[in-house]
Amino acid sequence: MNSLFEFFSFADPNIRFVVIGSVLLTASSAIVGTFTFLHKKSLVGDAIAHAVLPGICLGFILSGTKNPAYLITGAFITGWISLIGVEYITKHTRIKDDTAIGLVLSVFFGIGILMLTVIQKGGNASQSGLDHFLFGKAAALVGDDLIVFGAVAVTLLIAVFLLFKEFSLLAFDKEYAKAIGLPVRWIDLVLTSLTVLAVVIGIQAVGVVLMAAILITPAAAARFWTNKINVMVLLASVFGAFSGLSGAYISYIAPAMPTGPWIVIVISTIAFISFFFAPKRGVINRVLRQRNIRRTINDENVLKTLYQLGEENKDYFIQRNKEEIIRRRRFSPEALGKILQRLENQGYLDKTSKHWVLTEEGKARGQRVVRIHRLWELYLTTHLNIAPDHVHDDADTIEHLLTPELEVELERLLNYPKVDPHKSEIPYS
Repeated sequence: MNSLFEFFSFADPNIRFVVIGSVLLTASSAIVGTFTFLHKKSLVGDAIAHAVLPGICLGFILSGTKNPAYLITGAFITGWISLIGVEYITKHTRIKDDTAIGLVLSVFFGIGILMLTVIQKGGNASQSGLDHFLFGKAAALVGDDLIVFGAVAVTLLIAVFLLFKEFSLLAFDKEYAKAIGLPVRWIDLVLTSLTVLAVVIGIQAVGVVLMAAILITPAAAARFWTNKINVMVLLASVFGAFSGLSGAYISYIAPAMPTGPWIVIVISTIAFISFFFAPKRGVINRVLRQRNIRRTINDENVLKTLYQLGEENKDYFIQRNKEEIIRRRRFSPEALGKILQRLENQGYLDKTSKHWVLTEEGKARGQRVVRIHRLWELYLTTHLNIAPDHVHDDADTIEHLLTPELEVELERLLNYPKVDPHKSEIPYS
Protein backbone atom coordinates (compact mmCIF):
# COMPACT_ATOMS: atom_id res chain seq x y z
CA MET A 1 0.00 0.00 0.00
CA ASN A 2 2.88 2.35 0.76
CA SER A 3 4.39 1.83 -2.69
CA LEU A 4 0.96 2.33 -4.28
CA PHE A 5 0.48 5.62 -2.46
CA GLU A 6 4.02 6.79 -3.20
CA PHE A 7 3.65 6.02 -6.89
CA PHE A 8 0.22 7.55 -7.50
CA SER A 9 0.97 10.65 -5.43
CA PHE A 10 3.50 11.52 -8.18
CA ALA A 11 5.56 13.42 -5.64
CA ASP A 12 8.81 12.03 -7.05
CA PRO A 13 9.79 13.92 -10.25
CA ASN A 14 11.27 10.74 -11.75
CA ILE A 15 7.92 8.97 -11.36
CA ARG A 16 6.14 11.89 -13.03
CA PHE A 17 8.54 11.85 -15.98
CA VAL A 18 8.20 8.11 -16.46
CA VAL A 19 4.40 8.04 -16.11
CA ILE A 20 3.69 11.07 -18.30
CA GLY A 21 6.20 9.91 -20.89
CA SER A 22 4.87 6.35 -20.98
CA VAL A 23 1.23 7.44 -21.22
CA LEU A 24 1.98 9.99 -23.95
CA LEU A 25 3.97 7.49 -25.96
CA THR A 26 1.55 4.58 -25.70
CA ALA A 27 -1.69 6.57 -26.13
CA SER A 28 -0.54 8.56 -29.17
CA SER A 29 1.04 5.50 -30.78
CA ALA A 30 -2.19 3.52 -30.25
CA ILE A 31 -4.29 6.20 -31.96
CA VAL A 32 -2.09 6.29 -35.06
CA GLY A 33 -1.70 2.52 -34.90
CA THR A 34 -5.48 2.13 -35.19
CA PHE A 35 -5.43 3.48 -38.73
CA THR A 36 -2.30 1.48 -39.57
CA PHE A 37 -4.15 -1.62 -38.34
CA LEU A 38 -7.28 -0.80 -40.37
CA HIS A 39 -5.14 -0.23 -43.46
CA LYS A 40 -3.83 -3.79 -42.97
CA LYS A 41 -0.28 -2.50 -42.65
CA SER A 42 0.56 -3.95 -39.27
CA LEU A 43 3.96 -5.26 -40.39
CA VAL A 44 4.94 -1.78 -41.58
CA GLY A 45 5.22 -0.69 -37.93
CA ASP A 46 7.66 -3.49 -37.27
CA ALA A 47 9.74 -2.53 -40.31
CA ILE A 48 9.87 1.12 -39.26
CA ALA A 49 10.74 0.21 -35.66
CA HIS A 50 13.80 -1.72 -36.80
CA ALA A 51 14.72 0.73 -39.55
CA VAL A 52 15.01 3.73 -37.20
CA LEU A 53 18.00 2.30 -35.34
CA PRO A 54 20.59 3.44 -37.94
CA GLY A 55 18.95 6.87 -37.93
CA ILE A 56 19.33 7.10 -34.17
CA CYS A 57 22.98 6.13 -34.46
CA LEU A 58 23.48 8.62 -37.29
CA GLY A 59 21.89 11.40 -35.22
CA PHE A 60 24.24 10.61 -32.37
CA ILE A 61 27.32 10.49 -34.63
CA LEU A 62 26.53 13.88 -36.17
CA SER A 63 25.61 15.60 -32.90
CA GLY A 64 27.90 13.78 -30.47
CA THR A 65 25.11 13.78 -27.85
CA LYS A 66 21.91 11.94 -27.04
CA ASN A 67 19.80 15.04 -27.69
CA PRO A 68 16.32 13.64 -28.46
CA ALA A 69 15.72 16.21 -31.22
CA TYR A 70 18.72 14.93 -33.22
CA LEU A 71 17.91 11.30 -32.52
CA ILE A 72 14.26 11.69 -33.55
CA THR A 73 15.22 13.52 -36.73
CA GLY A 74 17.69 10.80 -37.72
CA ALA A 75 15.20 8.08 -36.86
CA PHE A 76 12.45 9.78 -38.87
CA ILE A 77 14.68 10.01 -41.94
CA THR A 78 15.72 6.36 -41.96
CA GLY A 79 12.18 5.28 -41.10
CA TRP A 80 10.95 7.12 -44.16
CA ILE A 81 13.70 5.69 -46.34
CA SER A 82 12.70 2.19 -45.24
CA LEU A 83 9.10 2.76 -46.35
CA ILE A 84 10.25 4.13 -49.68
CA GLY A 85 12.39 1.01 -50.04
CA VAL A 86 9.45 -1.29 -49.32
CA GLU A 87 7.22 0.55 -51.79
CA TYR A 88 9.91 0.54 -54.49
CA ILE A 89 10.58 -3.19 -54.09
CA THR A 90 6.88 -4.14 -54.27
CA LYS A 91 6.20 -1.90 -57.29
CA HIS A 92 9.24 -2.77 -59.39
CA THR A 93 9.73 -6.43 -58.58
CA ARG A 94 7.61 -9.53 -58.09
CA ILE A 95 8.42 -9.57 -54.38
CA LYS A 96 5.31 -9.29 -52.18
CA ASP A 97 4.80 -6.87 -49.30
CA ASP A 98 5.67 -9.22 -46.44
CA THR A 99 8.91 -10.34 -48.10
CA ALA A 100 9.88 -6.75 -48.94
CA ILE A 101 9.25 -5.69 -45.35
CA GLY A 102 11.38 -8.58 -44.09
CA LEU A 103 14.23 -7.60 -46.40
CA VAL A 104 14.16 -3.93 -45.46
CA LEU A 105 13.75 -4.71 -41.77
CA SER A 106 16.75 -7.04 -41.61
CA VAL A 107 19.03 -4.83 -43.72
CA PHE A 108 18.33 -1.62 -41.78
CA PHE A 109 18.48 -3.35 -38.41
CA GLY A 110 21.76 -4.99 -39.34
CA ILE A 111 23.21 -1.62 -40.35
CA GLY A 112 21.93 -0.14 -37.09
CA ILE A 113 23.57 -2.84 -34.97
CA LEU A 114 26.84 -2.31 -36.88
CA MET A 115 26.73 1.46 -36.32
CA LEU A 116 25.86 0.95 -32.63
CA THR A 117 28.86 -1.34 -32.21
CA VAL A 118 31.13 1.25 -33.85
CA ILE A 119 29.78 3.97 -31.55
CA GLN A 120 30.29 1.85 -28.43
CA LYS A 121 33.92 1.26 -29.40
CA GLY A 122 34.50 4.89 -30.37
CA GLY A 123 35.26 6.15 -26.89
CA ASN A 124 32.58 8.87 -26.73
CA ALA A 125 31.36 8.87 -23.13
CA SER A 126 28.01 10.29 -24.23
CA GLN A 127 27.12 7.04 -25.94
CA SER A 128 26.33 5.45 -22.58
CA GLY A 129 22.72 4.29 -22.63
CA LEU A 130 22.32 4.52 -26.40
CA ASP A 131 21.76 0.76 -26.53
CA HIS A 132 18.56 1.30 -24.52
CA PHE A 133 16.89 2.08 -27.84
CA LEU A 134 17.11 -1.64 -28.61
CA PHE A 135 14.90 -2.72 -25.73
CA GLY A 136 13.71 0.59 -24.31
CA LYS A 137 14.19 2.19 -20.95
CA ALA A 138 11.30 4.41 -20.00
CA ALA A 139 12.83 4.86 -16.56
CA ALA A 140 15.55 6.96 -18.21
CA LEU A 141 13.10 9.60 -19.42
CA VAL A 142 13.87 13.12 -18.19
CA GLY A 143 12.25 16.52 -18.53
CA ASP A 144 13.91 17.38 -21.86
CA ASP A 145 12.66 14.11 -23.33
CA LEU A 146 9.12 14.89 -22.25
CA ILE A 147 9.16 18.26 -23.98
CA VAL A 148 10.10 16.67 -27.29
CA PHE A 149 7.86 13.64 -26.91
CA GLY A 150 4.97 15.76 -25.71
CA ALA A 151 5.27 18.02 -28.75
CA VAL A 152 5.32 15.04 -31.10
CA ALA A 153 2.37 13.41 -29.31
CA VAL A 154 0.31 16.61 -29.58
CA THR A 155 1.22 16.83 -33.27
CA LEU A 156 -0.03 13.28 -33.79
CA LEU A 157 -3.29 13.95 -31.96
CA ILE A 158 -3.99 17.19 -33.84
CA ALA A 159 -3.24 15.58 -37.21
CA VAL A 160 -5.53 12.61 -36.49
CA PHE A 161 -8.30 14.93 -35.27
CA LEU A 162 -8.13 17.13 -38.36
CA LEU A 163 -7.96 14.24 -40.85
CA PHE A 164 -10.11 11.73 -38.98
CA LYS A 165 -12.78 11.44 -41.71
CA GLU A 166 -10.19 11.14 -44.47
CA PHE A 167 -8.19 8.47 -42.63
CA SER A 168 -11.40 6.56 -41.91
CA LEU A 169 -12.54 6.65 -45.52
CA LEU A 170 -9.16 5.46 -46.79
CA ALA A 171 -9.18 2.61 -44.29
CA PHE A 172 -12.47 1.22 -45.60
CA ASP A 173 -12.88 2.34 -49.23
CA LYS A 174 -9.85 3.86 -50.92
CA GLU A 175 -11.42 3.56 -54.38
CA TYR A 176 -14.43 5.60 -53.30
CA ALA A 177 -12.10 8.24 -51.84
CA LYS A 178 -10.37 8.48 -55.23
CA ALA A 179 -13.72 8.71 -57.00
CA ILE A 180 -14.87 11.72 -54.96
CA GLY A 181 -11.61 13.52 -55.63
CA LEU A 182 -9.76 13.20 -52.33
CA PRO A 183 -5.95 13.47 -52.61
CA VAL A 184 -5.52 9.84 -51.58
CA ARG A 185 -1.76 9.75 -52.16
CA TRP A 186 -1.16 12.79 -49.99
CA ILE A 187 -3.44 11.58 -47.22
CA ASP A 188 -1.67 8.22 -47.28
CA LEU A 189 1.62 10.11 -47.14
CA VAL A 190 0.50 12.00 -44.03
CA LEU A 191 -0.63 8.79 -42.32
CA THR A 192 2.68 7.14 -43.14
CA SER A 193 4.55 10.13 -41.69
CA LEU A 194 2.47 9.96 -38.52
CA THR A 195 3.19 6.24 -38.23
CA VAL A 196 6.92 6.92 -38.52
CA LEU A 197 6.66 9.63 -35.86
CA ALA A 198 4.68 7.36 -33.55
CA VAL A 199 7.31 4.64 -33.85
CA VAL A 200 10.15 7.11 -33.35
CA ILE A 201 8.79 8.48 -30.09
CA GLY A 202 7.78 5.06 -28.83
CA ILE A 203 11.17 3.39 -29.09
CA GLN A 204 12.46 5.41 -26.13
CA ALA A 205 10.00 3.55 -23.89
CA VAL A 206 9.89 0.03 -25.33
CA GLY A 207 12.72 -0.11 -27.87
CA VAL A 208 12.79 -1.09 -31.51
CA VAL A 209 12.17 -4.76 -30.73
CA LEU A 210 8.82 -4.25 -28.98
CA MET A 211 7.58 -1.07 -30.65
CA ALA A 212 5.32 -2.86 -33.14
CA ALA A 213 3.35 -4.29 -30.20
CA ILE A 214 2.65 -0.80 -28.82
CA LEU A 215 1.58 0.44 -32.24
CA ILE A 216 -0.76 -2.40 -33.24
CA THR A 217 -1.85 -4.37 -30.14
CA PRO A 218 -4.10 -1.65 -28.60
CA ALA A 219 -5.93 -1.31 -31.93
CA ALA A 220 -6.27 -5.08 -32.29
CA ALA A 221 -7.68 -5.31 -28.76
CA ALA A 222 -10.10 -2.43 -29.35
CA ARG A 223 -11.36 -4.03 -32.57
CA PHE A 224 -12.90 -6.90 -30.58
CA TRP A 225 -15.13 -4.51 -28.63
CA THR A 226 -16.69 -2.32 -31.31
CA ASN A 227 -17.56 -1.86 -34.98
CA LYS A 228 -17.41 1.96 -34.79
CA ILE A 229 -14.12 3.54 -35.74
CA ASN A 230 -14.42 6.52 -33.38
CA VAL A 231 -15.06 4.19 -30.45
CA MET A 232 -12.21 1.97 -31.60
CA VAL A 233 -9.77 4.90 -31.64
CA LEU A 234 -10.90 5.95 -28.17
CA LEU A 235 -10.61 2.43 -26.76
CA ALA A 236 -7.17 1.95 -28.33
CA SER A 237 -5.92 5.16 -26.73
CA VAL A 238 -7.37 4.15 -23.35
CA PHE A 239 -5.81 0.68 -23.59
CA GLY A 240 -2.50 2.23 -24.59
CA ALA A 241 -2.55 4.79 -21.78
CA PHE A 242 -3.54 2.15 -19.22
CA SER A 243 -0.73 -0.14 -20.33
CA GLY A 244 1.74 2.74 -20.08
CA LEU A 245 0.59 3.62 -16.57
CA SER A 246 0.46 -0.01 -15.42
CA GLY A 247 3.84 -0.84 -16.92
CA ALA A 248 5.40 2.12 -15.13
CA TYR A 249 3.85 1.06 -11.82
CA ILE A 250 4.86 -2.59 -12.11
CA SER A 251 8.44 -1.69 -12.95
CA TYR A 252 8.42 0.70 -9.97
CA ILE A 253 7.52 -2.04 -7.49
CA ALA A 254 9.63 -4.64 -9.33
CA PRO A 255 12.61 -2.63 -10.61
CA ALA A 256 14.46 -5.69 -11.91
CA MET A 257 12.21 -5.60 -15.00
CA PRO A 258 12.33 -2.48 -17.25
CA THR A 259 9.17 -0.54 -18.00
CA GLY A 260 8.96 -1.28 -21.73
CA PRO A 261 8.48 -5.06 -21.51
CA TRP A 262 5.89 -4.61 -18.76
CA ILE A 263 3.96 -2.18 -20.97
CA VAL A 264 3.91 -4.80 -23.71
CA ILE A 265 2.87 -7.53 -21.26
CA VAL A 266 -0.03 -5.42 -19.97
CA ILE A 267 -1.34 -4.48 -23.43
CA SER A 268 -0.90 -8.09 -24.59
CA THR A 269 -2.95 -9.23 -21.58
CA ILE A 270 -5.68 -6.76 -22.52
CA ALA A 271 -5.62 -8.10 -26.08
CA PHE A 272 -5.78 -11.68 -24.78
CA ILE A 273 -8.79 -10.87 -22.58
CA SER A 274 -10.47 -9.07 -25.49
CA PHE A 275 -9.82 -12.01 -27.80
CA PHE A 276 -11.68 -14.38 -25.49
CA PHE A 277 -14.20 -12.28 -23.56
CA ALA A 278 -15.32 -9.40 -25.81
CA PRO A 279 -19.15 -9.50 -25.84
CA LYS A 280 -19.72 -9.70 -29.61
CA ARG A 281 -16.48 -10.70 -31.32
CA GLY A 282 -14.77 -12.68 -28.55
CA VAL A 283 -14.06 -16.37 -28.95
CA ILE A 284 -16.21 -17.45 -26.00
CA ASN A 285 -19.20 -15.43 -27.19
CA ARG A 286 -18.74 -16.80 -30.71
CA VAL A 287 -18.64 -20.37 -29.40
CA LEU A 288 -21.79 -19.79 -27.34
CA ARG A 289 -23.53 -18.19 -30.31
CA GLN A 290 -22.61 -21.10 -32.58
CA ARG A 291 -23.83 -23.55 -29.97
CA ASN A 292 -27.16 -21.72 -29.75
CA ILE A 293 -27.47 -21.74 -33.55
CA ARG A 294 -26.83 -25.50 -33.63
CA ARG A 295 -29.45 -25.98 -30.92
CA THR A 296 -31.97 -23.89 -32.85
CA ILE A 297 -31.36 -25.89 -36.02
CA ASN A 298 -31.73 -29.21 -34.21
CA ASP A 299 -34.87 -28.03 -32.42
CA GLU A 300 -36.49 -26.83 -35.63
CA ASN A 301 -35.52 -30.00 -37.50
CA VAL A 302 -37.33 -32.09 -34.89
CA LEU A 303 -40.41 -29.87 -35.01
CA LYS A 304 -40.35 -29.94 -38.81
CA THR A 305 -40.13 -33.74 -38.76
CA LEU A 306 -43.09 -34.03 -36.39
CA TYR A 307 -45.11 -31.63 -38.57
CA GLN A 308 -44.28 -33.63 -41.72
CA LEU A 309 -45.35 -36.83 -39.97
CA GLY A 310 -48.63 -35.12 -39.16
CA GLU A 311 -49.10 -34.10 -42.79
CA GLU A 312 -49.45 -37.76 -43.81
CA ASN A 313 -52.92 -38.04 -42.28
CA LYS A 314 -53.61 -34.37 -41.53
CA ASP A 315 -53.43 -34.98 -37.78
CA TYR A 316 -50.57 -33.03 -36.20
CA PHE A 317 -51.22 -34.03 -32.61
CA ILE A 318 -50.60 -37.78 -32.79
CA GLN A 319 -48.20 -39.09 -30.18
CA ARG A 320 -44.83 -40.08 -31.63
CA ASN A 321 -41.89 -42.04 -30.27
CA LYS A 322 -38.17 -41.49 -30.84
CA GLU A 323 -37.89 -44.24 -33.43
CA GLU A 324 -40.37 -42.53 -35.77
CA ILE A 325 -38.37 -39.32 -35.64
CA ILE A 326 -35.03 -41.09 -36.17
CA ARG A 327 -36.39 -42.87 -39.25
CA ARG A 328 -37.10 -39.45 -40.80
CA ARG A 329 -34.14 -37.47 -39.48
CA ARG A 330 -30.80 -38.93 -38.44
CA PHE A 331 -30.22 -38.30 -34.72
CA SER A 332 -28.49 -40.35 -32.09
CA PRO A 333 -30.96 -41.49 -29.39
CA GLU A 334 -29.03 -39.56 -26.73
CA ALA A 335 -28.95 -36.31 -28.72
CA LEU A 336 -32.61 -36.63 -29.67
CA GLY A 337 -33.55 -37.20 -26.04
CA LYS A 338 -31.89 -33.89 -25.06
CA ILE A 339 -33.60 -32.04 -27.90
CA LEU A 340 -37.03 -33.42 -27.01
CA GLN A 341 -36.56 -32.53 -23.36
CA ARG A 342 -35.50 -28.99 -24.32
CA LEU A 343 -38.53 -28.57 -26.57
CA GLU A 344 -40.78 -29.79 -23.77
CA ASN A 345 -39.27 -27.25 -21.39
CA GLN A 346 -39.88 -24.51 -23.99
CA GLY A 347 -43.53 -25.51 -24.41
CA TYR A 348 -43.32 -26.88 -27.96
CA LEU A 349 -43.91 -30.53 -26.99
CA ASP A 350 -45.87 -32.48 -24.41
CA LYS A 351 -44.67 -35.84 -23.12
CA THR A 352 -46.91 -38.79 -22.31
CA SER A 353 -45.15 -41.95 -21.14
CA LYS A 354 -42.51 -42.60 -23.85
CA HIS A 355 -44.27 -40.59 -26.52
CA TRP A 356 -44.16 -36.96 -27.60
CA VAL A 357 -46.84 -34.76 -29.12
CA LEU A 358 -46.76 -31.26 -30.62
CA THR A 359 -48.39 -28.39 -28.78
CA GLU A 360 -50.10 -25.60 -30.70
CA GLU A 361 -46.91 -23.52 -30.42
CA GLY A 362 -44.81 -26.45 -31.61
CA LYS A 363 -47.10 -27.05 -34.59
CA ALA A 364 -46.93 -23.36 -35.58
CA ARG A 365 -43.14 -23.29 -35.43
CA GLY A 366 -42.77 -26.55 -37.32
CA GLN A 367 -45.24 -25.32 -39.94
CA ARG A 368 -43.23 -22.11 -40.46
CA VAL A 369 -40.00 -24.06 -41.05
CA VAL A 370 -41.73 -26.29 -43.60
CA ARG A 371 -43.30 -23.26 -45.30
CA ILE A 372 -39.97 -21.44 -45.65
CA HIS A 373 -38.30 -24.60 -46.94
CA ARG A 374 -40.85 -25.09 -49.70
CA LEU A 375 -41.04 -21.42 -50.60
CA TRP A 376 -37.27 -21.30 -51.01
CA GLU A 377 -37.26 -24.41 -53.18
CA LEU A 378 -39.86 -22.77 -55.40
CA TYR A 379 -37.87 -19.53 -55.54
CA LEU A 380 -34.71 -21.37 -56.63
CA THR A 381 -36.51 -23.25 -59.38
CA THR A 382 -38.58 -20.35 -60.75
CA HIS A 383 -36.18 -17.41 -60.39
CA LEU A 384 -32.73 -19.05 -60.59
CA ASN A 385 -33.64 -21.93 -62.90
CA ILE A 386 -32.17 -24.59 -60.65
CA ALA A 387 -33.41 -28.12 -61.17
CA PRO A 388 -35.96 -29.27 -58.53
CA ASP A 389 -33.77 -32.18 -57.48
CA HIS A 390 -30.90 -29.77 -56.61
CA VAL A 391 -32.68 -27.36 -54.27
CA HIS A 392 -33.36 -29.41 -51.14
CA ASP A 393 -29.99 -28.98 -49.39
CA ASP A 394 -29.94 -25.22 -49.90
CA ALA A 395 -33.50 -24.89 -48.61
CA ASP A 396 -32.59 -27.10 -45.66
CA THR A 397 -30.11 -24.41 -44.59
CA ILE A 398 -32.05 -21.24 -45.39
CA GLU A 399 -35.17 -22.42 -43.55
CA HIS A 400 -33.43 -21.69 -40.23
CA LEU A 401 -32.02 -18.29 -41.24
CA LEU A 402 -34.77 -16.41 -43.04
CA THR A 403 -36.20 -13.53 -41.00
CA PRO A 404 -39.98 -12.91 -40.78
CA GLU A 405 -39.56 -9.79 -42.95
CA LEU A 406 -37.82 -11.75 -45.70
CA GLU A 407 -40.38 -14.52 -45.38
CA VAL A 408 -43.20 -12.05 -46.07
CA GLU A 409 -41.27 -10.59 -49.02
CA LEU A 410 -40.66 -14.08 -50.42
CA GLU A 411 -44.36 -14.93 -50.20
CA ARG A 412 -45.25 -11.71 -51.98
CA LEU A 413 -42.62 -12.23 -54.68
CA LEU A 414 -43.94 -15.75 -55.40
CA ASN A 415 -47.57 -14.55 -55.25
CA TYR A 416 -48.52 -16.81 -52.34
CA PRO A 417 -48.11 -20.16 -54.12
CA LYS A 418 -49.99 -23.28 -53.08
CA VAL A 419 -47.42 -25.99 -53.85
CA ASP A 420 -43.61 -26.34 -54.10
CA PRO A 421 -41.68 -27.78 -57.10
CA HIS A 422 -42.34 -31.31 -55.78
CA LYS A 423 -46.13 -30.65 -55.61
CA SER A 424 -46.10 -30.66 -51.81
CA GLU A 425 -48.55 -28.24 -50.22
CA ILE A 426 -47.09 -24.99 -48.86
CA PRO A 427 -48.79 -24.48 -45.48
CA TYR A 428 -49.98 -21.06 -44.37
CA SER A 429 -51.20 -20.04 -40.94
